[in-house]
Amino acid sequence: MSLINETGYKSTLQEGGNIMKMKRVVAVALAAIMTVSLAACGGSGKEAKKSDKLVIWTLAKDLQDFADKYTKETGKECEVVIVDPADYPTKVQAAIQSGETEPDIVVGEPKMLDTYYEAGMLADLDELGAQDYSDKIVDYVWKKGQDADGVQRAISYQITPAGIYYRRDIAQKVFGTDDPEEISKLYADYDTVLNTAQTLKDAGYKIFASDGEMKVFSDSKEAWVKDDTLQVGQSRLDYMDLCVKLYQDNYTAFAEQWTAPWYTAMAGEIPVYEAGTDLWDDDARAEAEKKATETTEVFSYGLPSWGVLTMRDNYKDTEGKWGVCKGPGSAFDGGTYLGISANSEKKDEAWDFIKFCTLNEDTMEWWLDFSKGDTVSYIPTLEKHKDDENATYGNEKLYAFWQSEAENIDLSLVTPYDQAIGDAWASAITSIKTGQSTKEEAISAFYDEIESTYPELKVNR
Repeated sequence: MSLINETGYKSTLQEGGNIMKMKRVVAVALAAIMTVSLAACGGSGKEAKKSDKLVIWTLAKDLQDFADKYTKETGKECEVVIVDPADYPTKVQAAIQSGETEPDIVVGEPKMLDTYYEAGMLADLDELGAQDYSDKIVDYVWKKGQDADGVQRAISYQITPAGIYYRRDIAQKVFGTDDPEEISKLYADYDTVLNTAQTLKDAGYKIFASDGEMKVFSDSKEAWVKDDTLQVGQSRLDYMDLCVKLYQDNYTAFAEQWTAPWYTAMAGEIPVYEAGTDLWDDDARAEAEKKATETTEVFSYGLPSWGVLTMRDNYKDTEGKWGVCKGPGSAFDGGTYLGISANSEKKDEAWDFIKFCTLNEDTMEWWLDFSKGDTVSYIPTLEKHKDDENATYGNEKLYAFWQSEAENIDLSLVTPYDQAIGDAWASAITSIKTGQSTKEEAISAFYDEIESTYPELKVNR
């Protein structure tokens, strides 16, 4: 997940390269890092022993909601510390590897988990009875929570397969149908996406707010690293070409992902910004909006299942006008996995909290209602609600759709290198689409960066 979004479901490992290096240099870095991390959690290990509170470090705001619910139901108090995503992995490693007894519970996205496992940071959940629930969680989620030896170390309450969120009203006007199966054909592959973009442009719409909407699907064909070798296959090059075309042919509103205009476009009309406008800067954005001579409406977004929460918080007047369909591949992104620190002195209590968040049917029912559509990983709840129709999305059976998509997720495509390498590839794409580099120059610079950052990887130019 870029930047954490307002719902807290999309986070990034912006320090991806540093995390891998940290395995080699953590002893040198810990002293400096711990000064910051202990300040963030508000105390030392000695002070932590005086408290009965469960201390939870997270980069996802939803854990505060779960903790509040847990305290209300059980009377047990929790202290939730929300850490900036860019700092989170480093702070967690620093605290646990230096022997701190807090936090008790930490979270991680799939791209972080292998590093956690290899560093011995998470407690063995099987010793606490996790395998009693092995048939209750969607298969890929359960397996991603296991280390290389098959020991359960983490569990997530979500499944996060990806899809295309599209405006049904615009679909009817431009394509004569809003049926998900028909609309999915408009996203069958990247060439078809470009044809769809042209049709929408001719009708006065933009296919996407930004040129990064297919990013969530770009990892669905091959892993970035296999057998300690960097892989840059045709699917990566095709994705690069797609992004460049979307940008240079004015198929988007130039509203970069996770900026304010990107969210605003979910609610309806927005200005078409000048390419290259720094929309993270309030003054630059305001000036660009004054100069804009064209407005548009955005047809679609590429997001995982947690996108329903992003939509919920931003669609306003377009509520009820959305649909969801398949994208150009079976993909997933994110997911909040809960684990117990190997140093926690409250492992039984922490396990009780994790079970409450991931393996409790009453909690799952509450979360479906509270989140207004997030898709849980707890199979009994998914089965119970598989025929539920979601009025916001044209009465689609979204739980059934996401569960079906989750069956095609390939965990072998996920590596600890993904965020850092993906960010480097995105930088190469930006340099091409903005005319700073030729394609050949940008790819060569990308290879240089990977060789410098990861000397242990083989790079075939």
